Amino acid sequence: MQKWLIPKKWQHYLRIKQDVLINGTYHSFNETVHDNDEITLIFDFPPRSADQIYLPGHRKIDIAYEDNDILVVNKAANIKTHPNLATENDSLFNDVQAYLSPNKPYMVHRIDMLTTGLVLIAKTPYLVPILNRQLTKKILQRQYLAIVDLNKPIGDQGTIDLPIGRDQTDKRKREVIATGDPAQTDYKVLKKSNRFALLKLNLHTGRTHQIRVHLAASNWPIVNDELYNSAIPSGNMMLTAYKLQYQIPFSNKTKIVEISPTAEMRQFIQDHNLT
Repeated sequence: MQKWLIPKKWQHYLRIKQDVLINGTYHSFNETVHDNDEITLIFDFPPRSADQIYLPGHRKIDIAYEDNDILVVNKAANIKTHPNLATENDSLFNDVQAYLSPNKPYMVHRIDMLTTGLVLIAKTPYLVPILNRQLTKKILQRQYLAIVDLNKPIGDQGTIDLPIGRDQTDKRKREVIATGDPAQTDYKVLKKSNRFALLKLNLHTGRTHQIRVHLAASNWPIVNDELYNSAIPSGNMMLTAYKLQYQIPFSNKTKIVEISPTAEMRQFIQDHNLT
């Protein structure tokens, strides 16, 4: 159970209620589990997750992966991951609510409204703390692709290690500031020209707007980033969460979900001869 990241409080419930069974029978926690034993966990206690209700949305969702427990959706640009108010019905989670109805989605993480790409959604509240612990322990990992303006030369790869805090003049934004929270972003150049580069990015931390702030502070702002790039945008922001990796709950196996860059990013790469 520790390897599966099941919360200690839930382990306690399972033990005192004898709701963890090996081959149909309860055994003490210090007994060895053997190959091919069948483990049954009965979750009949209240989950920790808030029971938020979402109104049904109206758009068809783009499913990258789905099983009985997990849904991974490819979010389009200019759509919020979740509503800010219970009366809203125009976010990804509203659309997923319509898809899963009468069941409901449970949030594990989110991405910016302007960012496209993969969002992992739990179909049961009992998975939320397990997946949240995977995020904290860096077992659940997300990788991004971005096309940036090269306002200064860029090395083939590196790490941006700059603290991030709230922008002092614009509440919509974040900025690199000495008193901010620690933040680290790895980057690797996949393609480039004299003006632009396609980067693969991996986050060590999950600060708000982290990739956007770090790249802008390094003089490599993301193309069409209306908040952090001074150039006038000519389309959607060129940032997508293209790869997601997690440990399948209640197993030791890893699942990787990966999508291609958006059609808009592929066209930009072609039009600007990134090689």
